[in-house]
Amino acid sequence: MPKHSPLAIPSAAKEALTILFVAKNALWEGDIHPEDGNHALYHREMREVLQSLGLKLEIAQGHEVLFDPPQGVDFVFPLLNRAGFFNSEMLVPLLCERAGLPYLGANPILRGTSDDKHFAKRAAAIAGVPTAPWAIYRKGAPITPDKLPGAARYVVKPNNSSASWGVADAHDWTGVAEAVRRIHEDPANGGQDAIVEPFLEGSDVEVPVVTIRGEPEILPMLIFRQADPSHLRTYYEKRDLVDRSQKYSLDPFTDEALVARIEDMTRKVWEEYRPFDYGRFEFRVNETSGEVNFLELNLNCNLWSKKVFGRAAQMAGWSQEELIETILAEALARHGLIDIR
Repeated sequence: MPKHSPLAIPSAAKEALTILFVAKNALWEGDIHPEDGNHALYHREMREVLQSLGLKLEIAQGHEVLFDPPQGVDFVFPLLNRAGFFNSEMLVPLLCERAGLPYLGANPILRGTSDDKHFAKRAAAIAGVPTAPWAIYRKGAPITPDKLPGAARYVVKPNNSSASWGVADAHDWTGVAEAVRRIHEDPANGGQDAIVEPFLEGSDVEVPVVTIRGEPEILPMLIFRQADPSHLRTYYEKRDLVDRSQKYSLDPFTDEALVARIEDMTRKVWEEYRPFDYGRFEFRVNETSGEVNFLELNLNCNLWSKKVFGRAAQMAGWSQEELIETILAEALARHGLIDIR
């Protein structure tokens, strides 16, 4: 549980500051999006929550709003992480830096380092956190079997993907090489780097972290407990574009011994990325054997009330509005725009 209570933005600051909210589906009014699935509902909810806080809000759905520094904007709240081109998660922070605008989340280099699964695993391994072996195949580099770790089954996915876009499995080098080439040559996303790792049976434990008064704090953990530990979750399941109700459930993770171990691992990993305002750290846990491996992290991750962060906030006794206001207040204070002492 977090040690501190939720933060509040002073009323005077709400009247004085203009916040630019940038998200692909920021103006969405419908139900499930045919391509983005529940992500559109998430963006709509975020817009509605920010409006309910009484903020002076400007809204945009693309990077163009920042090509020329926008007039009258004091702070940027960016959720434009998946914009349809390689490394798009770095562009809004870069444009904010160019414009001299403070913004929510980690700086561009930290965003890129965290979203690059290969670099994130390296950082975790250097910090002494258990991480399964892996191989990185950059687009344009040789695809050779010499660095592939031994395994009976592999997971192959884009090295910068979110929501399991492009994920596949393979059981030998031929299958691995074919899957890597598909990712390198995918015309829909311009081709991306691929990462390969052994498939680890178990479930993903999600560790949501918020920063309060300068210190990262862990919210209650949750586990995507899988009915079939060998099942490979897909993009379509994560975005609610197919029925997944019988495959896994999002449950509180309450194994005290494993929680303590994972908390220690998370603290070691997050030192590489401070300050980051908020993020989700992910570990693969075999509840039978007790084996825990770091998988990846996602800074500026999904904050939807029905996903990990929203559920964790409820478990901590916070409303969705309190969660979002806390994250925003911390960032505003870090940039010197408000005082939360």
